[in-house]
Amino acid sequence: MILQYNHHGKNWRAHLDHPEDLSIPMSAEGPRAWYVPPPQITPVMDNGFVGSISRGGKVNFFNVQFNPHGNGTHTETLGHIDPDHFPISEWKGPFIAHALLISVKPAIIEKEGGHDKVILWDQIKDDVEKFKPAALIIRTLPNRKDKLNCDYSNSHFPYLDYRIGENLNRLGVLHLLVDLPSVDREQDGGLLQCHHAFWGFPEDPRYDATITELIFVKDEVKDGLYCLFLQPPSFQNDAAPSRPLIYRTIPSEGDIEESF
Repeated sequence: MILQYNHHGKNWRAHLDHPEDLSIPMSAEGPRAWYVPPPQITPVMDNGFVGSISRGGKVNFFNVQFNPHGNGTHTETLGHIDPDHFPISEWKGPFIAHALLISVKPAIIEKEGGHDKVILWDQIKDDVEKFKPAALIIRTLPNRKDKLNCDYSNSHFPYLDYRIGENLNRLGVLHLLVDLPSVDREQDGGLLQCHHAFWGFPEDPRYDATITELIFVKDEVKDGLYCLFLQPPSFQNDAAPSRPLIYRTIPSEGDIEESF
């Protein structure tokens, strides 16, 4: 199956038979953050009913308890910072977007009492302004395998400078995906500057924009242009578990290919 679409006046073609999955399966062994416990997936055992075939039941029937922000890959709306609580069930897309994947080694910024690892706008500016994607996917370097099962709580993980949020907003980038627990600093006194800047909240809120965190991009997936499919489940909550898929995309016949 081939998807053909137009982005900024240029035609693109994506083959939909070999997606790259950017999600990390939710499990007790998966990554977590914000001091939440691992997810719990347990069979219903009530009034003689056994919700586990391995325990003698007829079907598998499990309860799942988790926190979307703290347990694995998730997509969030501006309801994350909006007191009116805009739930992801009310987000209407776009669910498909022309995406740019780039790998970035965070810069070391000296702070009082230590240093921060920060991704700066100047590190990604040229590529983002050249390709003008609708979605930006950031893979931090080094691409450690412990991203698949790290407990990020109290780890002082890297984050994005708020100017990235400002400029992605200015350029009309609708989806921001990162392999970090947050686009903002772990301890920032509740400012969430990059979240606010990206969503333009509260001055000019972008209800069609999303942030997806705790993804994982395999080493063999090369930087470049992709077609992103993003459709989280319809939760009455500001965030939901997510399974972003990307497909390599190329210019349709007759269009000039842009080099990356």
